[in-house]
Amino acid sequence: MKDVSNSTRVPRPSAYPKKRPSPYGVSKSRKQSPLFPPHAPVRKSPRAARAEQQAQRQREAQLTAMRLRREGIYLEDEYREEIRYYMHQMERYTMSSTTSMDQQPEIRWHMRPCLVDFLVEIHFTFRLRPETLYLTLNIIDRYVSRRIVYVKHYQLVGCAALWIAAKFEDAKERVPTVQDLTQICRETYDESAFIQMEGHVLDTIDWTLGHPTAEAWLRLMCCGPCVEDPKVQHVARFLMEITLFYREFVKYPPSAIALGALTLARYLCGKGRRMFEETEECLEIVEHLDERLAKHVNDLSETLVKKYSYAFYSKAATFVVQYYLENGRWQRQPVPALPMTPIRTYSSKVTTPMSVSTTASDLSDDMPATPTSPNFSSEFFSSSYMSDDKENFPSSPTFEPMITKHEDPTPEQFLPHDFVTFGRPALHNLNMSSPRTAAMVS
Repeated sequence: MKDVSNSTRVPRPSAYPKKRPSPYGVSKSRKQSPLFPPHAPVRKSPRAARAEQQAQRQREAQLTAMRLRREGIYLEDEYREEIRYYMHQMERYTMSSTTSMDQQPEIRWHMRPCLVDFLVEIHFTFRLRPETLYLTLNIIDRYVSRRIVYVKHYQLVGCAALWIAAKFEDAKERVPTVQDLTQICRETYDESAFIQMEGHVLDTIDWTLGHPTAEAWLRLMCCGPCVEDPKVQHVARFLMEITLFYREFVKYPPSAIALGALTLARYLCGKGRRMFEETEECLEIVEHLDERLAKHVNDLSETLVKKYSYAFYSKAATFVVQYYLENGRWQRQPVPALPMTPIRTYSSKVTTPMSVSTTASDLSDDMPATPTSPNFSSEFFSSSYMSDDKENFPSSPTFEPMITKHEDPTPEQFLPHDFVTFGRPALHNLNMSSPRTAAMVS
């Protein structure tokens, strides 16, 4: 038998050899039949077309919502005013009282920065939301306004308030546990103490946790018609957290705190001012912040400065500290006065022009008075004139128009420049020498 295992099979030459690929990478495409296009549109029923359009609209709405959430916008324009009204109501209802806090027997205001610094560190360690920190301080202030708190329980109240705020604002996996709080406080308090204090705090504040924080107001202001730059927002957040440390800012509502911090942040970043939004409370907060940073910029919380020195926050703390170390200050510019329209005084009597010599300078108004019908004498319609004697009938009615001179002279600033230069007497003389005037007098 013939061994074919090692034999190579030679292909038979074909009449139509295969085309080699073009060295330039361009090849002709085969012509398609016009009767069968390659991608013919598939006909759909009206029901399927409507379903596809509805699905496409839903996808577009989801993409728009994702984009707005990425930019920090969480509300619709249709409900913006109602939301703002409700937030103003809630912030007035959830305000604390500095007068009541001043009457604490043991707690003093110089202890507040230590507690806030401790809470800022815990808040930053657990990566909690910004609203959680502001809600924590609001709960502490409301509790201290209504209850007597001793120094040994001050830290316990702060941790319990942070625990409540985290449960209200943050996701479940980020909320610190009781064991975490016990370790943070170095076992100064038992686990049962945190649970007991949590219930006591909630009962004291009547379980009212819907406090519109300064962070919520800032987001509402930054997602309006004018979207702020990320650096301006980060500087404003840094300034807002500074206000948590000191007494002079406790009496202001969160909306004023957010607006004041945003106003100062825009000024520091070289942005234009929005004078139509500024209020007296806002400018007071700006002046308090500017004065404290100018005098005590080196006394700021190290934890807070470290937190806002990262690139994630646009190095806002470094920018603000450097600005005030270089003796930068806030300059309150007065609102430019708008030009006032001169007040016109109108006479109660109707006047008519007497002659050519009567000019606009004789009237205190800029516009000439509207002439009215002449006042005929009532004797013209009497019986003596209605007789058949046509010779005694007057050819034309005689009347003497009168003009009422205004006593107040025209202020010089309301007159044209050329008229003031030429002089009022000269114009009067020119009008009196008019030939028409002489003819009327004769």
